[in-house]
Amino acid sequence: MSSPEPEVTEVLVVGGGQAGVAMSEHLTQRGIDHIVVERNRVAENWRTARWDSLVANGPAWHDRFPSMAFEGVAADEFAPKDAVADYLETYAKAFCSPIRTGVSVTSVRRNEHGAGFTAHTSEGTITARYVVAATGAFQNPAIPPLVPDDAPLTQIHSSTYRNPDQLPAGGVLVVGAGSSGVQIAAELRRAGREVTLAVGPHDRPPQRYRGRAFVWWLGTLGLWQAAAPAAGSEHVTIAVSGADGGHTVDFRDLAADGIRLVGRASGYSNGTLTFDDDLAANIERGDSNYLAILQAADAYIARNGLDLPEEPEAHNLGPLPADALDPIRELDIAAAGITSIVWATGFKSDYSWLQVDALDERGLPRHQRGVSSEPGVYFLGLPWQSSRGSTFIWGVWHDAKYLADQIEIQDSYLGYDGDGVPWNFVPKAPAARAVNA
Repeated sequence: MSSPEPEVTEVLVVGGGQAGVAMSEHLTQRGIDHIVVERNRVAENWRTARWDSLVANGPAWHDRFPSMAFEGVAADEFAPKDAVADYLETYAKAFCSPIRTGVSVTSVRRNEHGAGFTAHTSEGTITARYVVAATGAFQNPAIPPLVPDDAPLTQIHSSTYRNPDQLPAGGVLVVGAGSSGVQIAAELRRAGREVTLAVGPHDRPPQRYRGRAFVWWLGTLGLWQAAAPAAGSEHVTIAVSGADGGHTVDFRDLAADGIRLVGRASGYSNGTLTFDDDLAANIERGDSNYLAILQAADAYIARNGLDLPEEPEAHNLGPLPADALDPIRELDIAAAGITSIVWATGFKSDYSWLQVDALDERGLPRHQRGVSSEPGVYFLGLPWQSSRGSTFIWGVWHDAKYLADQIEIQDSYLGYDGDGVPWNFVPKAPAARAVNA
């Protein structure tokens, strides 16, 4: 019995989150045949890989696609996680995106005979001339191998944390000073838990300054458009929060609320956790980043003659927390009453299904602006893919547009008939926009 013939499409997009939806919109506008496959539901991570109280860290007027506003969320409010998921699902339906949910991709390989690639999926085989890996870079939780699994602790990653009631009674160590870590630590403290927060290197922009949101300042000052992180800051996280209406993260405030601060977690032995002597340096680095943005904003206002309210008190940070001046280097977990660790330590990529020459020896994409080293394969949703904003909803939309342009250009070359007839990059059959700002 012969196997069924594979389904054929021009572009296969793997992943139905914000990257896959954005890619599908731009391909649809150009009339390029494509299929989007998603192993779960559209925007599944927003629904089930976030804690219950999570909201977006930027206001709704900014953290969206350019052509559709949020419904039921005021422009300056911060959209709850389920509202973001609903937004992406509604957006995809608005232009009839050919998304197939519940379809897993097990492998993608270049065709030995003929152009393009063959994808093996849970629902059959698909061949495509181009493949877009739109799964992003955050597939698998990254937990440092510091504390053994058999230690007398409950250990979870921030992606599986939901609320304080999920954890056993007792104190909690939160490892990670980015947005997830500081928000989870604050929520646990409000719930009456004794909380220890391990703070690593971080940037911390003001959530709002002189009447403008931080996203406005990063755009106005050209910081969103930065093409690469500053040297030495490739893995530095950002501490910012949209919780409680949005506020600037300050580790002094967390300490004042009763959260014990320690440096970066570095080891564990016989029930004792150890921490680096870098807490003060990490807080001061974040302070420097914060003050630099304020100073740049002040200079911009003066240079452009803007009438924005002055905010001199924002420059007054106060002394470092006591924990930073006399840092804790070791902590006996039993004596400290710690029964749980929440690892807010980011994610690792998993492109094991992409079996083509587009990955380096670490399994990470080799690419320029998402165009991979394997002709016909593209990546979308990567940090710093083209700029600082690439992992945000609006940023991935612009990156998707660039990739759709590259695919269209390649198709235009293939469409050349060899007799000197002029050719161009005009879309084949632009689709009418079905989404409205």
